[in-house]
Amino acid sequence: MEQKKARFSLSRKLALMVAAIALTLSAVQIFSSYTHYRAEMYEHYEEFAMNIAAVAASQLDPDRIQHYLDTGEKDETYETAYKTLCDIRENGGVMYLYVVKPEIDEVWYVMDTDPSEDAIPLGYHEPYYEGAFAENAERMARGERIEPLVSNEQFGWLMSVYYPMKTSTGAPAGYVGVDIQMDDVMKDLQRFARQMILLMAALTLAVSLILIRITSKTMAEPIKKLSSAADKLVHEQSGEGAETSIFNQLTIRSNDEVGALYESLRQMEHDMNAYIRDLVSVTAEKERIGAELNVATQIQADMLPRIFPAFPERGEFDIYASMIPAKEVGGDFYDFFLIDDDHLGLVMADVSGKGVPAALFMVIAKTLIKNQAQTGEYSPAKVLTKVNEQLCEGNEAELFVTVWLAILEISTGKGMAANAGHEHPTLRRADGKYELVEYRHSPAVATMEGIRFREHEFELHPGDSLFVYTDGVAEATDAKNELYGTERMLAALNEDPDAAPTEVLAAVKRSVDAFVGDAPQFDDITMLCLKYFGPDGAGKESI
Repeated sequence: MEQKKARFSLSRKLALMVAAIALTLSAVQIFSSYTHYRAEMYEHYEEFAMNIAAVAASQLDPDRIQHYLDTGEKDETYETAYKTLCDIRENGGVMYLYVVKPEIDEVWYVMDTDPSEDAIPLGYHEPYYEGAFAENAERMARGERIEPLVSNEQFGWLMSVYYPMKTSTGAPAGYVGVDIQMDDVMKDLQRFARQMILLMAALTLAVSLILIRITSKTMAEPIKKLSSAADKLVHEQSGEGAETSIFNQLTIRSNDEVGALYESLRQMEHDMNAYIRDLVSVTAEKERIGAELNVATQIQADMLPRIFPAFPERGEFDIYASMIPAKEVGGDFYDFFLIDDDHLGLVMADVSGKGVPAALFMVIAKTLIKNQAQTGEYSPAKVLTKVNEQLCEGNEAELFVTVWLAILEISTGKGMAANAGHEHPTLRRADGKYELVEYRHSPAVATMEGIRFREHEFELHPGDSLFVYTDGVAEATDAKNELYGTERMLAALNEDPDAAPTEVLAAVKRSVDAFVGDAPQFDDITMLCLKYFGPDGAGKESI
């Protein structure tokens, strides 16, 4: 399949990246310079205006300001001070100069040097302007010093400074206000910003072109060669055992990360060739092992009784069993066999571990148990004792097997059972429900030499059923790691407790599958069910 060309080459991406970085740095520099210049300009005009206000305040008598507001009288002192403030405004180059007496809710005007007809008369008062003025109302009413206020309201772009005055007793007397026209300042700032933008644009362009040339020469071109070689490697690599020599043909001399990448790709090509050789060998070996495992799976399955009905000529009982391994071969096994015409051997076992080692140990254990039981020894404890001695010899892998072994006298329903570390069996009496049969276990077989195994008697009556299983049933887990458990198993068994053994196992398997869902199977699932009809076999034909 033809490879699609990239929308942007590495050279273009590097160029865009360099340009973006340069533009970002230029923008930062412009902003920083503009901010610094603006702060200096504001500081200069603030100091200038504050000096004007201080000079004007020195010409006033703060103790008489409240008198002027109370009486509205413009005496000779008032007129003299007013004329002086007008001269200061005219010669100082400020736009407005005035005297006010702030209160909490409003501002009272004492003097206004505006030469036009809009001059505010003595005693005029009005609320604070919205914004910075209103926000500083309380501070101004207390006569505190406030920062300059910059506004663009109805009177134009102004910087307003207020110089506080105190009476002879230290009480707030009012403020001398000075307004400076800021239009010229803003024009100067805009002119400065334009000059900075043009200068930084030219510098950015020059630096960008230089950096783009350098990065293209040192990075883009070598990486383009490496990319072409990699693309060629992908398209020419074909067939098992095919080896390549593409990166070795390149000539890239660089002592930076690009050179390190080139050397890494050369080594990768060498390692890949070696890997291909090993992969061909491993794949062949895996296929051979897989074929052998398939044979082992078939052999293991053939060792377990799989023909049902198992004893069609015997009407005293019906039996069914199944084993589903978690891997190709498993460690669980079941067995049932006639020791003689009147004795039936039942085995349910689980070897520790998984896979081939457990399967080999299972074959040995199953064979030994069956051979020992068929000698005519009707004691499960003695059978397990003998098997334990045999399995402990040369058990360097330290495997062991949990076993439930029972020998049933078919004519009477009486039997003996031994449980070597295995799950509790379940028993259903006729017309009853399946229940766990719990008793003390013996240790698992092959854990140590000299173990004495316990056994107990049991008796089946016509219509009774026995169900045994491995821990793969009770310990099946769902996606949340929750165990299936024996309670769910008993519920599945008792959905139709009088069902035939085949249907019993199918019901439990459906229940386990529904609980587990898509979670993987971690352990073998093995089950066996026996239904006893009595020595005359009455009732078997009805199932």
